[in-house]
Amino acid sequence: MEQKARRRGNAIRAAVTVATAAAMVGVLAPAAGADPLPGGLGPCLGSSCPPSWNDPNNGPVVGFDSNINVFVGGDFLVREAAAEAEGKVVTLGEFDMNKRAGVSQVYNVGIAGVGSRVPPPDGSDYLTTGGDVTIADGQRLLAEEGEHSGRVAYAGELTGTVSPATAPRFDEDAAAPFTELRPQLTEASQCYAYDGDEHREATGTWQQVGDVMTFTGDGTSAIQIFDVDVDLESEAGGNTGFVFNGIPAGATVLVNVYGSTRSVATFMGSFPNEGLRENLLWNFPDATDLSLTGPAQFEGSVLVGQPTSSTVLSMSGTNGRFYTAGSLTHTSQGQSGGQEIHAYPFDGDLPSCTPDPTPTPTDPTPTPTDPTPTPTDPTPTPTPTDPTPTPTDPTPTPTDPTPTPTPTDPTPTPTDPTPTPTDPTPTPTDPTPTPTPTDPTPTPTDPTPTPTDPTPTPTDPTPTPTDPTPTPTEPTPTPTDPTPSPTDPTPTPTHHTPRPTHSPSHPGELPDTGSRGGEWIIGSIAAALVAAGGTVLVATRRARRRTF
Repeated sequence: MEQKARRRGNAIRAAVTVATAAAMVGVLAPAAGADPLPGGLGPCLGSSCPPSWNDPNNGPVVGFDSNINVFVGGDFLVREAAAEAEGKVVTLGEFDMNKRAGVSQVYNVGIAGVGSRVPPPDGSDYLTTGGDVTIADGQRLLAEEGEHSGRVAYAGELTGTVSPATAPRFDEDAAAPFTELRPQLTEASQCYAYDGDEHREATGTWQQVGDVMTFTGDGTSAIQIFDVDVDLESEAGGNTGFVFNGIPAGATVLVNVYGSTRSVATFMGSFPNEGLRENLLWNFPDATDLSLTGPAQFEGSVLVGQPTSSTVLSMSGTNGRFYTAGSLTHTSQGQSGGQEIHAYPFDGDLPSCTPDPTPTPTDPTPTPTDPTPTPTDPTPTPTPTDPTPTPTDPTPTPTDPTPTPTPTDPTPTPTDPTPTPTDPTPTPTDPTPTPTPTDPTPTPTDPTPTPTDPTPTPTDPTPTPTDPTPTPTEPTPTPTDPTPSPTDPTPTPTHHTPRPTHSPSHPGELPDTGSRGGEWIIGSIAAALVAAGGTVLVATRRARRRTF
């Protein structure tokens, strides 16, 4: 009883341990069906990414990021008093800079005086365009700061001044590696916002009170989704602030802003929520006309999905990735100036947009383990595991001499006809019984299998050197032994193997091969039959006695 109790206790403890481990895995597991942004966009790339990201500052460079910070599917225009775009910039269209007079005539690309201070690696492409680069007279595009500098790659024409002088480089395929990102971003933006024709189900709610918009999550979901179908501005139409509550640590926040014409006006600054900036995505799947304004440091990344869209960005600063499938105008409002795009990664996991794979057949074709012939081919083809006749076939065993002639029985010469397939095989009237699988394996002079055992077809391989050959105790033919001449009908791979038949000169007798074991074999068979008959007789008598 004690032992049973111990066993029962061990089983209970094991079950509790497994259940606890499963529960822990469930808590720590990421959300099912979560994917990053398409094309590898989002996170910092390279071996020099910083361990943490500071708020915008003008300190020293703290790392390098090879990923795209600004992607524009159309044209990238710089207007009014916009100042800089930090990080790697890619535009599939043209880059056109034409700032207003009376403001700084410089626009920085790649590295910025104020920002995350994580530019692209030195010597890499700070700006890549699929069209022209046009800089207005008297203005300069800078791809350098102090000891750090990069390149400006363009596929069209270059007009104006780019610094340093070594930065410009012509490449007609400069933007080719990035062209697929445009449709991918459009598809992703739709997927994040819609489930079929319906809005993707939200996990949280939002409320606008005065000039503060509060987003409240459910406190548990790994992807916090909000559905907004209005402009993001105060109740009076002015700038608003944003507050996020009920967001679990490390969760992704996805704000889907629906509508073809949308405006975001904000004075927001840094979030008190640690890590939220790198996990927040503002998604505009429908907007073809989008305006982003206000004296803000707009936290989080932006995705504009429509390829025909036009986005006007005049916020003081944005802190996150900026991806649009359409065109972008970086500008300023009124007398303000110094508008900046700062480089910060997006590290969140978003709803999966990858279709489920179609299952493939698990057994499309016959496997090598079933190489047997079909019913239309009655002649069995030897399988790779049985290239030669099996032990159940009445072929000679290694203990019997093979058909190779021995010195005591020379190979038939051209004057001694070789048995042909037309000679009849022994009939049941022959005195020698046909060997059965239980009988000793016949010698090469025994008749071959009856017509019920199909002879290998020309496609069957003839015996190869792997077939058993005479043992060292059996003499092999010497050079003096005559060998079949080319005219002998010796079986070749292209002919049927002839069945051994009785010699025409001695019908009804087995040819003498020089081996004297036949009599002993026949005697053994007879003795076995007698013993078997006696056994049957005794068994029958006993059965009768039991019956009576």
